[in-house]
Amino acid sequence: MTMNQPQFLANNLALDFVNSEYGMFDEHQDHLIDNKSTVKWLKLAGCLPEENLEIPLGLVEKAKDLRKVAREVIKAAIDGEAGNTDFINHLLDKGSPKTYLQWDNTLNSFLLVKRRRDNSVESLLEPIAASVADLICHPELKYVRQCEAHDCTLMFLDTTKSHRRRWCSMALCGNRMKVAAFRSRRNET
Repeated sequence: MTMNQPQFLANNLALDFVNSEYGMFDEHQDHLIDNKSTVKWLKLAGCLPEENLEIPLGLVEKAKDLRKVAREVIKAAIDGEAGNTDFINHLLDKGSPKTYLQWDNTLNSFLLVKRRRDNSVESLLEPIAASVADLICHPELKYVRQCEAHDCTLMFLDTTKSHRRRWCSMALCGNRMKVAAFRSRRNET
């Protein structure tokens, strides 16, 4: 499994964030290397506008902490167990966006607008924490899957009608596993 750019195939922001680190051994990839790469990932995920912003110190460390906690809490919730949500709750509290009314001249009405509170680590990571919270509280949690490819660590939300999706992506793992199974069956005969 080889991927260079961050992959957004999980159908869920929290799972895509957990998937920002994937692979095993020589194939291990981590898209949260430093503060700059963390901001890049957040922008690609649609959590930050494309504008330049002052990057707070310690962003990558807190992002990696969040990724680890998110992975543990999601797996615990799937197993019907309580996980430690203190860090997620901290981000939800300290990073919560500002909410205010704004007049829209085009619509001739008020809009309820939410904007990032500031450029603190908590504000930048709050959308991910909110997505984790939403996922573990949502009935769709039962459709979170681990890719069935033996060498894949990616998780995804199975949004197919039959809920029988097996691989993170047909292009990445599905075709490889199907070819391997075909070769294995052919060699048995």
